[in-house]
Amino acid sequence: MNLLILLLAGLFALSLGSVLGYFARQSIAQKQIGTLEAKIQKRILEAKEKTEQLAAEAKEKAFKIIEAAKSEEDQRRRHLIKTEQFLLKKENVLEKKFDNLEGKEKEFRRKVEQLREVKESIETLKKESVKNLERISGLPKEEAKKELLSAAEKEYQPAILEKIRKLEREGMERFKEKAKGIVALAIQKCAISQAQEFTTSTVSLPNDEIKGRIIGKEGRNIRTLEKLTGVEIVVDDTPEAVTISGFDPIRRHIAKKALEKLIQDGRIQPGRIEDIVAKTQEEIGSQIKEAGETVVYETGVLGLDPKIIQLLGRLRFRTSYGQNVLLHSMEVAYLAEALALEIGANSQLAKKAGLLHDIGKAIDHQIQGSHVEIGMKILEKFGCEKEVIDAMKSHHEEYPCESLEAVLVQAADAISGARPGARKDTLENYLKRLTDLEAIATRFSGVDKAYAIQAGREIRVFVSPKEIDDMGCYRTAREIADRIQEELKYPGEIKVNVIRENRVIEYAR
Repeated sequence: MNLLILLLAGLFALSLGSVLGYFARQSIAQKQIGTLEAKIQKRILEAKEKTEQLAAEAKEKAFKIIEAAKSEEDQRRRHLIKTEQFLLKKENVLEKKFDNLEGKEKEFRRKVEQLREVKESIETLKKESVKNLERISGLPKEEAKKELLSAAEKEYQPAILEKIRKLEREGMERFKEKAKGIVALAIQKCAISQAQEFTTSTVSLPNDEIKGRIIGKEGRNIRTLEKLTGVEIVVDDTPEAVTISGFDPIRRHIAKKALEKLIQDGRIQPGRIEDIVAKTQEEIGSQIKEAGETVVYETGVLGLDPKIIQLLGRLRFRTSYGQNVLLHSMEVAYLAEALALEIGANSQLAKKAGLLHDIGKAIDHQIQGSHVEIGMKILEKFGCEKEVIDAMKSHHEEYPCESLEAVLVQAADAISGARPGARKDTLENYLKRLTDLEAIATRFSGVDKAYAIQAGREIRVFVSPKEIDDMGCYRTAREIADRIQEELKYPGEIKVNVIRENRVIEYAR
């Protein structure tokens, strides 16, 4: 019972506390609401004041911007007015100039018309004069012209001949000196040693006893070596020497190196010969490649196909009239470059064409055709430039020269082949060239005798003074020179010397 009473009392106290707490909280909340409203009102007032201040500042700035824009607009308007006034003045000036030009053009046309009329009148007078002259002289215009020229030629022949001689002498001397200077300078820049090469090679032996071992039993060793290398090995009475004969320099070189290795090795028998020849062929192949790369590096000709470089290396073992073709090609390249530099041509093109001008000789024994045609096909196949092919194909005059560089390559080839010691020639070819040279000169009418002298570098032609006069000597010399250029092939130049001699003989008795 007491517990129940306590429980009820606690519930009552709790209810009473809750009611009192609620009213107390309501009272505090009312006070806080009043305080917040005051703060809000204060901030609203502050915001209004700040807004009015910002609006005033904005109005002031807007007013200043408007004033500045108006000022700028006034300035632009004044500038446009000035520009318009300037353009109007220019337009007036141009109109005046245009009017003046129109007047001058009319005056010019009038003068041109007057000149045309004067020219027509002069032409009319000229025709009338010619007709009058023809009527008076009784000769047509062309015949009168021929008569007049013939009379003038006869009357002033000594003066004309003297003038021609003077001009020829001065012109030829000047151009010859200039050409000699250019060629001499080009030759000085090119210093390549040249030695004659022959179709035989000699192998030195330590003693004569080894000759029997080279021949072998019943000649089987020497026959094997000749069969594998394609050359002829001559073992004769020459002391301590064996001669290798063959027109192919590569085969001859392989045979020489193989024989030297066999002699050094001491084991000379067919099986050993086959091994040594095979190894030597590989070595020579490497030397050919190395020779091609070396010449390309030394001349500075870049961008060549490896196959072309390989073919260039083969020229190391190729000769022409005893002259090594690879050294000759290098020499032509250097000479063509030097000549091109002197006269302002394309030196790189000339050098490249000079180096490749005899590339066809590397395989001309394997393919039919001239070495020029073979070389053109090789260069076309491996993508060489058309300018280089055009420059190299004319060096033997089989094709006309299409560029200045082609002429330079032709000249460089002639210089390299014609210089003393470069090539050897047979007596038969030498005599044939002289005979052909004299035969060409004696075919002309009025020629009594002709003699080729200075190894075919000059031909002296004696003419009959009754059939050929002084003026005719010039024509005859020119015609003989032209005929020689058409019919003969020769290095350098040939001097044609026409001699007309009058002999008067009287007898005193």
